[in-house]
Amino acid sequence: MTIPNRNEIPKLLSAKKAIELIKSGDRVLVGGFGLCGTPLTCIDVITEQNQIRDLTIISNNLGEAGKGLGKLLLSRHIKKAIGSYFTSNRDAVLAWKQGLLEIEVIPQGTLAEAIRCGGAGIGGFYTKTAVGTLLSEGKEEKVINGERYILIESIRANVALIKAHKADTLGNLIYTKSARNFNPIMATAADLVIAEVDEIVMAGTLDPEHIVTPHSFVDILVLNERYAKVGGDYVEKPTNR
Repeated sequence: MTIPNRNEIPKLLSAKKAIELIKSGDRVLVGGFGLCGTPLTCIDVITEQNQIRDLTIISNNLGEAGKGLGKLLLSRHIKKAIGSYFTSNRDAVLAWKQGLLEIEVIPQGTLAEAIRCGGAGIGGFYTKTAVGTLLSEGKEEKVINGERYILIESIRANVALIKAHKADTLGNLIYTKSARNFNPIMATAADLVIAEVDEIVMAGTLDPEHIVTPHSFVDILVLNERYAKVGGDYVEKPTNR
């Protein structure tokens, strides 16, 4: 296999340079389910600077205590979290109780569909999920064929931080198993898409049938140089930074 020279990858930036394109107060979609399929390098770099604050993070959850988005929570870069499952991180629950974090809970399937609609140019959709619960308060309700539905508006963001297994030099992406999760739909629903990948190969190397996210959706590639895959987990490499 021919390994591309860094100069042959026009979309490639260091994580530090890529993160400089995020602004304080931005809405940021972040891929991942727990720590699976999460752009860990990009998240770490955000925690190491002080210019980007008051972020609204849209993700399934906020990582784990001290890991993934859990690091970003502890560094106080997050103002609000929109997602489905925050109790997996005890620090998120504590921050909410202390008034340090705003939380908006959206059922998982509803979250995925809202992001998909955001990427497809659809303003919103009706769902029966959460009808009659606290999550339906303030939402438009409609009866369709005798069933109650609530209107959910689509979700878009200023930036999407996604994670893929492999990219080619054009930015076409492939994923690995469940690490795919929310990443492909998030790539369609943001003004700027930054994709962190483990490996970059020459254009034409990837099987077109395996490409999930076409390069036209990807603005920037960041190479994961901080984490090594050990078994099914990503472990931070020793560093002197």
